[in-house]
Amino acid sequence: MALVVICGQPCSGKSTAAHSLAEALKESESKPAVKIIDEASFHLDRNQSYANVPSEKNLRGVLRSEVDRSLTRDSIVIVDSLNSIKGYRYELWCLARAAGIRYCVVFCDVEEPHCGEWNRERRERGEASYDEKIFDDLVSRFERPERRNRWDSPLFELFPWKDGVEKTSPAISEALLYLTKKVDSKTRDVKILQPTIATQNSKFSEANSLYELDRATQEVISALVEAQSQAMGGPLNGVSLGQGLPTVNISRSVGLPELRRLRRTFIKLTGQTSLSGPPPPSDADSAKRMFVDYLNRELGSH
Repeated sequence: MALVVICGQPCSGKSTAAHSLAEALKESESKPAVKIIDEASFHLDRNQSYANVPSEKNLRGVLRSEVDRSLTRDSIVIVDSLNSIKGYRYELWCLARAAGIRYCVVFCDVEEPHCGEWNRERRERGEASYDEKIFDDLVSRFERPERRNRWDSPLFELFPWKDGVEKTSPAISEALLYLTKKVDSKTRDVKILQPTIATQNSKFSEANSLYELDRATQEVISALVEAQSQAMGGPLNGVSLGQGLPTVNISRSVGLPELRRLRRTFIKLTGQTSLSGPPPPSDADSAKRMFVDYLNRELGSH
């Protein structure tokens, strides 16, 4: 039915806004199904998730994949995260367009000193907060939403520091009306995004494939580490990953650093190949088969 992107600086009241909007939606006449997607859903630590570029890219990929799986024409999905990079908001907009649903951005506009004060107060109370270095880095890279951008429109602005956030806040009420208003051929103030071939291809290869590839290769690595641990240094005649999947043919001990290096190289090579050829695998078993074939080639050469 709709995708709502909550946007704002770290510690700007985004989660409060997300839950206030969710409550207002559930109490509305239409009572739509509402799902909030955030870092807490995956038990992700905010400092670890934003500690470096690879971790941050992985976080965005996990959230984006969950959004992609959750979008339907019968529910409203609220993405409660920084969503601070305009290119990432564009990717989310593409997912909404591919699903043929409504889309909007709710922006918590709070100045940096106030965000910093809220962050310090959370730390003093023992609540989830950002390390100062990570907080300053995120603040410096924040890209404000602009109404003229299609991926930032319609834009509903909240001012949590000055006005607080309630389910009756003007911006929440405006967003509620936009998300629940019934539309017909004469409706002009509510836009239903229309899917295109381009966005459908992007939805398939960008979100599903990368997530499945990352998860499947990690499962293979974990299985190899576990098998070697159980062997306690003894010989291995191959590691089975389950019915219908090929066996990893290793006869020597392979350390975790080497396995991680091979995994990174495989993911990089697969991504490069998909630029000029077929997209990466979109299901876990296919990804595992490809990775096992790669490992058998690489480890068999030693």
